Order: sequence, then structure tokens, then C-alpha cells
Amino acid sequence: MTLFYILLATLAAGIGSVWVAAALSFGAFARYTQHMLSLAAGALLATAFMHLLPEAFEGQAGAKELFVILLAGLIFFFLLDKAELWHHGHEHHQTPEPATLPFSPLISHNAVDCTDPAAPRHDQPHGHSHIPQPGSWALLTGDSVHCFGDGVLIASAFMADQRLGWVAALAVLAHEIPHHMGDLVVLNHSSSNKRIALVKVSLAGAVTAIGGLAGYWLVNQLQDYLPYFLVMVSSSFIYVALADLIPQLQKRLSFKQTAAQILWLGIGIGMVSLASNLAHG
Repeated sequence: MTLFYILLATLAAGIGSVWVAAALSFGAFARYTQHMLSLAAGALLATAFMHLLPEAFEGQAGAKELFVILLAGLIFFFLLDKAELWHHGHEHHQTPEPATLPFSPLISHNAVDCTDPAAPRHDQPHGHSHIPQPGSWALLTGDSVHCFGDGVLIASAFMADQRLGWVAALAVLAHEIPHHMGDLVVLNHSSSNKRIALVKVSLAGAVTAIGGLAGYWLVNQLQDYLPYFLVMVSSSFIYVALADLIPQLQKRLSFKQTAAQILWLGIGIGMVSLASNLAHG
């Protein structure tokens, strides 16, 4: 039954996030992208600090060892970010600018500013010229790889506790929405066909289920190391929220806009807490 739930959750997170992103990107809700970034940041932080880390520390592993893993995970994702920036700049014979290329291992393997999917910014060094055209297969390949990673993370959470699995799936869905919005804009820009763009990104999102299967097998073989898996999942969520999402929200805004950011951040936290309570009940 656990495997069935993993497949269900990974498909919901992987493909469901694409369809929500399509509704926000191509519909009348495109102006709410900033709110989705705030919601995703809140969901990721709440999942890591309120659910995954407490579950990991309830196991037999020592606190010092788990904190070392948490630190190592944050450094690993930082280095992964650096490697992606270096590869991207080397491939295009340019020097990447960290301030303008907010890539992250789980969010932004494309070169689109997700804060405004309806208006891709060509005036910055990370415009559409950095995306292979036509087809954007490089983008889809990168998307599939990190969707696979998301599936492993969700499976790890399910192996610890079913409630944690659903909470992790919800957090993944929330943070994938702004990412997929950027993907859809790039693909639609290259082909001018919204339906084809949606199909391509949905197929990449479906790879989340393959990652879930792989994660189920891996964690089954290494059950004693489950607390360490949970801490690694937490480090990825924390890194994405603090290094990728929140910096995109750190700009001078009016009081009303700032209040909206805080509100949606709180909604993300509340959404995770509600999902946890429902799953636990």
C-alpha cells in the first residue's frame, strides 16, 4: 500500500504542479506568481522544520551526526548550484552572474525569471538566448532530472511515515509550480503552441513517479539510514526556500505588497500544517 501511495503522491506532485502552473501562466492568474513564490517558500520551510527534522531526530541517530548531515546537505546543494552556474556560463562562453542567475538544484534549471512568467526579461544576462532552441530539450532534461530527485525525496518521507509523505508531496507540488511556470513560458516561446508545451512539461513531471519507485527501493534497502535521508530532504527544502525563493521576494515593495508576501508565506505554512493534521487524522 505504501508503494501505491508513493506513486499517487509523486504523480499528483509532478503532473499536478504542471497543470496548476499552466493555469497560472496562460490564464488570468499570471499576475499572482509572486504569491506562489511566497506560498512555496512557506510550505518548504514548514515541511522541513515542523515535520521532517522532528521525525528524523526521533530516530536512533545522534543529534550531532544529523546536524552534520544537515550542514553537509546545505553545502552540497550550494556546490551543485555553483556547478550549474559554471556549466551554464562555460557552455555559452559567458561569465555567470550569481545575482542574476537564481538557479537551484530543485527549482530553476532554466534561465527564466519566474517572478514574471508572462513577461520574460530579455534585458538580463539570463534571457531566452541561453535556452537551446528549438525544442528546449536541455531544459526538459534538466527538469526531468530534478523531478526524479523530488520523487526520491517524497518516497523517503513516505517510508518514515505516511503523514510525512503527503506533507512532503504537498511541499514539492507548491515549489514546483513557479518552476514549471518558467518552463512553460520558455517552451511556449520557442514553439508558440501551448498544448505541446504543456505535454512536454507534463512528461518531465511524470518522471517524479520514477524517482518515487527508485526511492522506495533504495530506502527499503537502507532502512537504518532513514533519519539521514530525512535530514537530506530537509536540507534541500531549506536551501531552495532560502537561496532561491526568498531572494526573489527580497525587493522594495509597497506596504500592501509586503503584507501580501507575508500573508502568502503564512498560507504556505498553514497549508502544510492543515495537510499534516488531515493526514494524521
